[in-house]
Amino acid sequence: MTLGPERLRRWRLVLGGGPADGTGHDLGGTDAAMDRALGALYDRREPAAAGSGRERSAGLGGSAPSVARWLGDIRTYFPSSVVQVMQRDAIDRLGLAALLLEPEMLMAVEPDVHLVGTLLSLDKAMPETTKETARAVVRKVVDDLEKRLASRTRATLTGALDRSARISRPRHRDIDWDRTIRANLGNYLPEHRTVVPERLVGYGRAARAVKKEVVLCVDQSGSMAASVVYASVFGAVLASMRAIATRLVVFDTAVVDLTEQLDDPVDVLFGTQLGGGTDINRALAYCQSRITRPADTVVVLISDLYEGGIRDEMLKRVAAMKASGVQFVCLLALSDEGAPAYDREHAAALAALGAPAFACTPDLFPEVMAAALEKRPLPIPEG
Repeated sequence: MTLGPERLRRWRLVLGGGPADGTGHDLGGTDAAMDRALGALYDRREPAAAGSGRERSAGLGGSAPSVARWLGDIRTYFPSSVVQVMQRDAIDRLGLAALLLEPEMLMAVEPDVHLVGTLLSLDKAMPETTKETARAVVRKVVDDLEKRLASRTRATLTGALDRSARISRPRHRDIDWDRTIRANLGNYLPEHRTVVPERLVGYGRAARAVKKEVVLCVDQSGSMAASVVYASVFGAVLASMRAIATRLVVFDTAVVDLTEQLDDPVDVLFGTQLGGGTDINRALAYCQSRITRPADTVVVLISDLYEGGIRDEMLKRVAAMKASGVQFVCLLALSDEGAPAYDREHAAALAALGAPAFACTPDLFPEVMAAALEKRPLPIPEG
């Protein structure tokens, strides 16, 4: 099979050149520059000793200027989504996290959720000269996320709050016709083929007073970095709604209540400390102690469920909260990456208590919260 020039070009960029790539295709101009940028990160060079295999060597070096130039190159030649993947690979594969402590480097990177997670994990090691730049990078990501998520979240949850406050004398525009018909099926008149609605069921309009309480309990172990970022943004959005009293609690082996900082998710994020162990039981104990109206409360545990505390006590606590009327939701992750590695035994135990654990994307989160507020089945993704 003979490949055309464009397909040869693409395969050459993928395979990276060298005598074994088999394309025989030469690159020039922009393609050659793209190939150098890819090669600096992904190339494997032939070792000096013949027959000893192939070992990775990278062309970025360890200096900030060469990395900054590379960051500029990849932003020139690749779309933002690809740039973010390459940046993440450079940090993970080549140990470049330390270079992010330099302001010039931070100004060169493409901000995204994963970069924010890396910066938060480096916070304690970050020099004062870098912290202002780091906050600006985090602020840009948070602002972008709020623009993407806030309006839909408020609209979805406002609708859920309205529907949860049923009234018996609704105005015409507030009548829930589906429920009204079902409530009056006994008044069906066959000769007229109609139902006489003796009792109207309507949607109540959520008043300004607090109607529901939401507790976000977020695992801040290192594997949950993206979830921490999204939970902080959603926490700020929920806190801006008068009808919902929102509490944000983050934990590892210690528990920190960040509710007072919810007016600024950037302050929330810099109040976290990614890494460390996990004590879910202690975190849930704190959350349970702050619940004043169980029947009107939703507790959202965001964790991969690797419990370092007392497992049986954790499960008893979840069971007790549910028995008191609390709506309990467990999210293995709140991110676009899907389900992470998680403790399947603990997930199965929670499911047996009627609290299934599942991964949730940021786009699905408003629907999950709306279902929890209305006490209806959660929209659990398949798979």
